[in-house]
Amino acid sequence: MNLFFQIDNLSEGKRLDVFVSEKLNLSRAKAQEAIENGFVKVNNFLKSKSYKLKLNDLVEIFDEFLPKTEENEGLIPQNIPIEIIYRDEYLIVLSKQAGMVVYPCAGHKDGTLMNALAYHIKKLASVGAPLRPGVVHRLDKDTSGVIVIALDDKAYYGLVEVFKKREVKKEYIALVYGELKGSGRITLPIGRAIYNRKKMSTRAKKAKEAITEWTVVKNFKNYTLVKVRIVTGRTHQIRVHFSAIGHPILGDRIYGKKTHIELGRKRLPILRQMLHAWKIEFKHPITGETLQFEAPLPNDMREIIEVLESI
Repeated sequence: MNLFFQIDNLSEGKRLDVFVSEKLNLSRAKAQEAIENGFVKVNNFLKSKSYKLKLNDLVEIFDEFLPKTEENEGLIPQNIPIEIIYRDEYLIVLSKQAGMVVYPCAGHKDGTLMNALAYHIKKLASVGAPLRPGVVHRLDKDTSGVIVIALDDKAYYGLVEVFKKREVKKEYIALVYGELKGSGRITLPIGRAIYNRKKMSTRAKKAKEAITEWTVVKNFKNYTLVKVRIVTGRTHQIRVHFSAIGHPILGDRIYGKKTHIELGRKRLPILRQMLHAWKIEFKHPITGETLQFEAPLPNDMREIIEVLESI
């Protein structure tokens, strides 16, 4: 089975040979050989090895060139419970639990949302196969909430288009450190951090437009519950933006150090970032109907809010 990769903002701007080398764990020379021999296409066209990948490009690597390993033989269906919010023959909307990776990747070969989906849903899209069929967006491992996945190739391409045109409305609920007032808009550009390429930063040399809007839901002593709307969809955008303005997400161990709540002489540990994808709205890629879905706040966030209300 051929491999398909939808280019996200992590891979945007990379040379095609570098991308293929990284994805297949090959030398650059081997990746260039694959490209030059026609085993790699971008948007169904042959490209040069130096082609710079663009956001939402679709890279196809032909099966004939792939090393035969378990990693590209397909998803392993696993009987892991999933919470389905909505499903039709074209797409499915789920509430992802915190601690679950969306699709298999380095360090997470199974136990992912897609492994669970492969067990519960027999018909998945072919685009993005074998490891992330139908995936059009993702949530960080420790972010909970609503996610939409295409079950059909036509629906996949339709969803990719509405995401590209920023016609998808996404709202989050977050607990941040410090006391915010009213509402605001953060417009700091985001790019890959200079000294740690696994992190994102508002001080990157090559940064892209990023827009985050927020509104206070409730104030607590030293903490604030906010509703967040993202206009753009940069990697770790909400976490990076709130950290940059001095109000990191509570429990975020990468972009903030606020990983516990002071309760007198005791400390209550926060085990993951208090960020939840609450609501999504988009037009159905086939019917054109406007759909809106919400994922209820998970118990761990509810419990932390109750603690903050008692202080």
